[in-house]
Amino acid sequence: MAGVYVDTSALGRVLLGEPGAAAILDELRHFDQHVASRLLRVELRRLALREGLLDSADQLLSGVALLPVDEAVLGAAETVAPASMATLDAVHLITALRLAADELIDGLMTYDARLAGGAREHGLRVVAPEG
Repeated sequence: MAGVYVDTSALGRVLLGEPGAAAILDELRHFDQHVASRLLRVELRRLALREGLLDSADQLLSGVALLPVDEAVLGAAETVAPASMATLDAVHLITALRLAADELIDGLMTYDARLAGGAREHGLRVVAPEG
């Protein structure tokens, strides 16, 4: 089963109808499973709240398996390389790396440059369709 970790920069583009949203949805169809940290729900719903799009955010989230943020994830996020990575991105990266280690995902979908760089540094494939 092919899975992909989806971060907020990808689903946020879809939520806001930004350029490339159709390409993102098309690429997601190539994966049997979409997974993310529970953090995605907080970030996407906060964005949706600002834009008056909560129902749309909830629709997008319904297709994503959300994993809890636990002490082990938080502890690992404290020191994951690269040091330049933002705090919440470190939580996303650690969650994705753990899923990849268990062979549950084939890549990480993100448009965040620092997160993408961190994923590549750890050998994780980055998915970022253009369109």
